[in-house]
Amino acid sequence: MGLDITVMIVDWSWLGERPERERLLRLRDAWYADGTGLWEYDAPVVKGDWEWPQGPDGAHFAVYEFLHTLGSYKPHFWATHHWERVRDHADPLLRSELDTLLLGLIWGGMDGESGRTDREFFSDDPEVSYGLLIARSPDSVRELAGTWEGVRLWLGGLREAFTAYSATPDGRGGDFDAFALLLEEWGRILTEAAGRGWGVVGLSE
Repeated sequence: MGLDITVMIVDWSWLGERPERERLLRLRDAWYADGTGLWEYDAPVVKGDWEWPQGPDGAHFAVYEFLHTLGSYKPHFWATHHWERVRDHADPLLRSELDTLLLGLIWGGMDGESGRTDREFFSDDPEVSYGLLIARSPDSVRELAGTWEGVRLWLGGLREAFTAYSATPDGRGGDFDAFALLLEEWGRILTEAAGRGWGVVGLSE
């Protein structure tokens, strides 16, 4: 997984002012805008926090800077890879909740199918939607934020099983604390977006 990922919370009504084919372009244009976007923004990046663009579109989206991913998708991929090894040994209720959370965000599922994108909001044209990894509408964000609250309460109970069963055949074991931290950061993204009535978008660059 040599992808980078940029995760944003986005005002869906602002994007919805444009036709489906233009919505992702509007977000990209605002992100890259000279002097007011984020691409060449010279303010220091604070890991584990939000970056807000300047300019007229600054109130409509923000980028979350993960603490330890360096913008790479790999930590997200490995988190789900380890989950696949652990899930059969998790408490059934936690397993169901974590399945729902991860399928909604970063996991393809045991059969490779997931619902990480609400495609009805964006165009299906691959040229227009290129780089769209995650797209969750405000409604689905609210549901996932509620799921996260359930996961958060019981996540610590997964530590023993995670430590015992996450190792791959080459001996590479998962770090439960890193796994839990990554989920907590996704929880923060969902909670912030849900509180604003916004959606979540993850783009590869």
